[in-house]
Amino acid sequence: MLYLHTFGLPQTTITPTSLPPSRVNHENAANQMEQASPYQSPSTNNCNVDAVGVSGQCIIITKLKATNVAAGLRRIPAGFYVGIFIGNNHWKTTNNPVCPTSGVTEWNDLIDLPSDLSAKVNIRIYASFELGYTLGQGELLRNIFIPVSLLLECSQNSRSIIFNPKEQEVVSSCSSLEVMLGVCSPSDRVVLCQPPGERVESRRHDEVSLDQQTDIGHNHLHHYYKDRQEFRLDNAITVFKHVVDRCPSHHPGRSAALSNLAMAKFTSCQARGVHLDLDEPIHLYQEVLDLRPPGHPDHASTLINLTIALLSRFRGRGCITVADADEAEELLRRSLNICSPHSHEYRAAFLVKAFSLHRRGDEMPSSYNLPQAASESWRLPYSVNELASLLRECQRRDDPRLLDQLIEQHQDNMKYFVTEGQEWVVLQKNLIAALQLRFERQGQMQDLDDAIQHGRVTAIRYPNDSVMLNNFGNVLLRRFQQRGDGKDLDEAIQHHRTALQLIPEGHPDHSASLNNLATALLTQFQQQASLNSLANVLSTRFEQQGDGKDLDEAIQHHRTALQLTPEGHPLHSGSLNGLATALLTRFEQQGDGKDLDEAIQHNRIALQLMLEGHPDHSSSLNNLAAALSRRFEQQGDGKDLDEAIQCHRTALQLMPEGHRLHSASLSNLATALSIQFQQQGDWKDLDEAIQHHRTTLQLRPEGHPGHSASLNNLATALLTQFEQRGDGKDLDEAIQHHRTTLQLRPEGRPLHSTLNNLANALSTRFKQQGDGKDLDEAVQHHRTVLQLMPEGHPLHSASLNNLANALSTQFEQQGDGKDLDEAIQHHRTVLQLRPEGHPLCSSSLNNLAIALSTRFRQQGDEKDFDEAIQHHRTALQLTPEGHPHHSGSLINLANALLRQFQQQGDDSIIKEALQHAHAAAKQSLSPSNQQSAQFSLAHIHLSLWQTKHIMQDLEDAMHHYKLAAQFPSASPLERLNCSLTWVSVAEDHLHASALDAYTQSLHLLDSHVSATTTISSRHQVRIHFPQDLAVNAASCALRQGNICHAIELLEQGRALHWTQLARFRSTLDEFASCDTRTAMLVNQFQHLSAMLNRPADVSAEEDYSIAAIEAKVNHYRDLLEQWNKVVEKIRALEGFSRFLLPPLFRELQEAACKGPVIVLIASKFSCDAVIILHTQSPIHIQLKITWKQMYDLVAKHVQNIHNSYGPDHNVFVETMGRIWKIVVFPVVCELKKKLKKNSRIWWCPTSLFTALPLHTAGEYQQGGSVLSNLFISSYTPSLSALIKACKGLKMTSDVKFAAIGQAAPHSNMSFQPLQYVEAELDDIKRLLPTPSVIFTKLTSSESTRQEALQSLQDHQWFHLSCHGKQVFKEPFKSCFLMLDGPLSLQDIINANISGHEFAFLSACETAMGDFSAPDEVIHLAAGLQFMGVRSVIGTLWKVGDELAYKLVSAFYKEFCKSGTLNCTMAAEALHKAIALLAKENVPLEERAMFVHIGI
Repeated sequence: MLYLHTFGLPQTTITPTSLPPSRVNHENAANQMEQASPYQSPSTNNCNVDAVGVSGQCIIITKLKATNVAAGLRRIPAGFYVGIFIGNNHWKTTNNPVCPTSGVTEWNDLIDLPSDLSAKVNIRIYASFELGYTLGQGELLRNIFIPVSLLLECSQNSRSIIFNPKEQEVVSSCSSLEVMLGVCSPSDRVVLCQPPGERVESRRHDEVSLDQQTDIGHNHLHHYYKDRQEFRLDNAITVFKHVVDRCPSHHPGRSAALSNLAMAKFTSCQARGVHLDLDEPIHLYQEVLDLRPPGHPDHASTLINLTIALLSRFRGRGCITVADADEAEELLRRSLNICSPHSHEYRAAFLVKAFSLHRRGDEMPSSYNLPQAASESWRLPYSVNELASLLRECQRRDDPRLLDQLIEQHQDNMKYFVTEGQEWVVLQKNLIAALQLRFERQGQMQDLDDAIQHGRVTAIRYPNDSVMLNNFGNVLLRRFQQRGDGKDLDEAIQHHRTALQLIPEGHPDHSASLNNLATALLTQFQQQASLNSLANVLSTRFEQQGDGKDLDEAIQHHRTALQLTPEGHPLHSGSLNGLATALLTRFEQQGDGKDLDEAIQHNRIALQLMLEGHPDHSSSLNNLAAALSRRFEQQGDGKDLDEAIQCHRTALQLMPEGHRLHSASLSNLATALSIQFQQQGDWKDLDEAIQHHRTTLQLRPEGHPGHSASLNNLATALLTQFEQRGDGKDLDEAIQHHRTTLQLRPEGRPLHSTLNNLANALSTRFKQQGDGKDLDEAVQHHRTVLQLMPEGHPLHSASLNNLANALSTQFEQQGDGKDLDEAIQHHRTVLQLRPEGHPLCSSSLNNLAIALSTRFRQQGDEKDFDEAIQHHRTALQLTPEGHPHHSGSLINLANALLRQFQQQGDDSIIKEALQHAHAAAKQSLSPSNQQSAQFSLAHIHLSLWQTKHIMQDLEDAMHHYKLAAQFPSASPLERLNCSLTWVSVAEDHLHASALDAYTQSLHLLDSHVSATTTISSRHQVRIHFPQDLAVNAASCALRQGNICHAIELLEQGRALHWTQLARFRSTLDEFASCDTRTAMLVNQFQHLSAMLNRPADVSAEEDYSIAAIEAKVNHYRDLLEQWNKVVEKIRALEGFSRFLLPPLFRELQEAACKGPVIVLIASKFSCDAVIILHTQSPIHIQLKITWKQMYDLVAKHVQNIHNSYGPDHNVFVETMGRIWKIVVFPVVCELKKKLKKNSRIWWCPTSLFTALPLHTAGEYQQGGSVLSNLFISSYTPSLSALIKACKGLKMTSDVKFAAIGQAAPHSNMSFQPLQYVEAELDDIKRLLPTPSVIFTKLTSSESTRQEALQSLQDHQWFHLSCHGKQVFKEPFKSCFLMLDGPLSLQDIINANISGHEFAFLSACETAMGDFSAPDEVIHLAAGLQFMGVRSVIGTLWKVGDELAYKLVSAFYKEFCKSGTLNCTMAAEALHKAIALLAKENVPLEERAMFVHIGI
């Protein structure tokens, strides 16, 4: 009954445009109306028709039926209705919901039509967003004009009016409308729907005006959904606000008006990604819900809208709004309970529930589920039309990230549409197009496979869709061109034939379909049209396709050829070499040593027949050497390797420089030398090998056919050198060479070996540096390689093995058991392909055993463990002493035996494990194996201690952990992981070495993080390691009674990012007068520091290729290495031994030069306070609270201050009293012994303490002691920052002061305009002492990012009055909102504003940290102080505009009353200003947010 229009994109689909003659399409309905002749009824049974009308009878609409009315809508509709307009009259049907399963909406209203068949009827279909009282008409979906005669014709023939998608849309709401008519006599008694003019109740003029205003707002929203112009959202919000203002609390339309405003504001938050502003739409929805209690027709839809908003806020803010998730869950449950399972509301609620669970990733209770904020995860899926628009954009420009996002969104949206619906079909077609597009641009075969998989599913359900079949055939043909699988080609031809049959001759797409079929047939002809020398062709085809039958047949033909060319025949030696080569190839595939021995025998005979002087003598030497090297790798007989190297050296002498094969001979010798190094460990072999590879590369410049092979060989040798020496530059260079090889690969050249080598190198680098992108890329490459080497291919087992190893590593990283199961499955397959006797059997046994052991630890199945041990024993037997893999097999077996001992407790087992581990430590030449042996010994001795309780075992365990953590040849990451294990074990067993372990770990963490190129990337690296490492280290030192060392460790481990920046910005004033040599070092240091301190072009980096980005990273690391060498030379100078080393406690005491500093430490082991005094010993106070109790207190406080209705005063006061009792009061008791009343003190909180307003602590409920009545509190993010602020204080006669205001940032219009900004700046100007201050003012119209940043650089004193935003996930993107965009913390850091005196940050959340993040202080106020601003005032949470204005005025009155400006007086001025607010009865929770940081 419906004409299904094919929704595809012209670049990837063939779209039919002709329409079946028996169906009506509204696009050409106008022409039909103008040309239609009077309706002639084919039957007289139903009605009598003449040329003018229906004689003596009335025509009425009896039923209207529309399909897919909800398709493509971005809002959840409550119902749908139809408006019928005839002349000056119009009718409106009832407002009915849609059936989500059938997609059909029906109206049974009876509507009278004119008897004049030529009269035109205007039919409008609307979506309504209320079922109860409505404002406005809603969203207009379809609008058509059609004569009565055509309606009668369609009704009698049961035909529908078909709607094509609207312009620039792939799927539009309402795809068809069926109008059923009836004819009755005037005497028939029927109840007709009355036009509004005839109704008893007519709407008043003001209500009509409200309707019109509401329609204008909906129109703005509708246009926004089409063009995404954000000003349309602002217009909609303005209009809807006006409507709300005109609907007082008693007005029946107030709930609808509030709901419309809430939706517009929510959409604005989504569009701009501003989750902090979701409080307002949530508050509005809650008010709507109050006006629509249970039983109200719109109660369910309101519940759903509120749920979506709460989930969005939860996703945007993470753990601080965990109550939102709980409330959303309850609202969803209520909505599902009250909605009919067949209602649209029920489907919407179910979709939201599924979406929220999908985004959560688990089914834990929401109170325990604390996900990190995510920029996109809180948004609902894209519409089909939006995805189609994105696909067109991807086709226009090459944006890999956009294309990846598009494919991900398509795949995500699939689950929300039934397979019978048209939206699902469109999604499938466009997903196939997107996958093929990504393949063409990126060459990942997985995309072609996925496209084909989706094509099969769609083709099965829609076998007569010619567009689908053509596209599917093209994708299959493309895969055949990549892999050469004839089945793909045959199937492609079949689909193209079927598509051609479905597109008759004369159809506009007929020629295109013919062309597709012709292309496929031509490809098939080209595949079948070549023959060559039979044996060589079979060998070649085997290499390409891996069919063992081809290889066996080739060998048979070579044997026949050898028989036909007996000894003495001129081709005898050539036949010997050909047979030997084929046998060696079969050995590589099947591992039969007889093939290898026979190949060597034939090579020897051939060499004897080609004496020195023979033109092929050197080639024969190379062939024999290659076979001997391969036998050495299988059997480990050093004589074979020695002979191979000798053959290669002789061949090289016969092919001196200038010989056409000189470079090939050099390469072969280098490869053999690398093998010898791995066997004997002589560095001269590896050095010579790398030298030969570099020479070969020079002889084979780009363009040379062997250039790529030389790059690959050099990369392999460099990777070997890295594995032995641990120099990261070797690894980076190897990866760079592999990438270059991949880029230079000629079209048609096999891809698998290059991708495989790159993937292995990336896996290695992941293990060294821990960057998950390397591992993801490695797994992706290995999967691609496996597709290129299917079952039967000679390298299939190697590819499976590499993928399995990468999946095992991925499991260790991400914990997905599916990865481990897949890895084990692949290892089993590999082992079947490498039976005993195969040269790689032992490696496969070890790999499978390790994977099984890992699964045993996860699942506890003893069968896995027993099998693992058996495999390890077999592997050791296959790699006897002297074998290159002997030490690795010893370590693997020792580790497995240790686990068996832990299960069974048999002493003989642990003794054997200890014996193997010691043997491995003595015999291993590989640094990684040596470190692994030490680690294994540590675990074994620890297990002995746990069972035997012999103290020496515990001491030995700690000794070996220390050796592993300090192993010089291992990478910093490997050593760091060992050191962290040492920390954990030492803490668990209360061992004294725990403090050394912490010290080592903090040093290694600093080294690892500092090797990262950008500030933001350092932050991402840091979050992968224990967040509480520094506070736990400090706690350990305190528990051992070493207070000074505790403070040193805490300072070393916190603020790593700021410390790194400070190193590169050191001024070196102490070197003002120095000798020539020292001056040269200073110049080198300053030059390298400037290079390393250059701002990273974060935005541009996304446009670079991976190779270009890695080149930048390598360059950075080279500079860092040079910088470290210069620093070491400076430390060698007399008096500078501690240059840029972590400060000692005596240096850190300078932080207390103006008053005591209280360091608060929250560790899982203890909570402590340390009072640092300038010239006296520090005071340690152990706080009587556990970490868990502290966490609960902080979580309660954070949830309270972020309450959408504002903080609860009583809860806040209660929290401040609790903080006073358990934290502040014990400190105050000690301070009273040292200080006078109203003295200044500084708080340096860590971990959980950073979230608390410590300066507000007190017993407010009882009228007791309050900290602010005793001392003036300031904060410092670290001791070093406070020391820097205290240095170089200067009083100048002229002060350059900038006041920067921004009331309404253009790019963030979702923020409410600030009403007091201009008044605030004017007050500052009025209050500043005029003679001594040079005042600059930037108004809202002037405050762009660049102008504001320039003002910050030019003025040492500044005041910012604007919106502020703290970004928890990426804190360096925290920002002040300017006229043209955000001024981020990253921008300020890059600007380098050192030496500034004072900053007042009159904005929200400028001093708000994230206690759930690593123990780093990263917010706007702290950033300014770290960068060099000595005195900063900021806010801990959201501040009201008027309150900020009052505080600012009071502050500057106090600050400027002396007539001069002194940044050291800012804390006292703020203290008094806050006290003044208290007298004005400003609530405590509002006063508490203002804090002073710095001197």
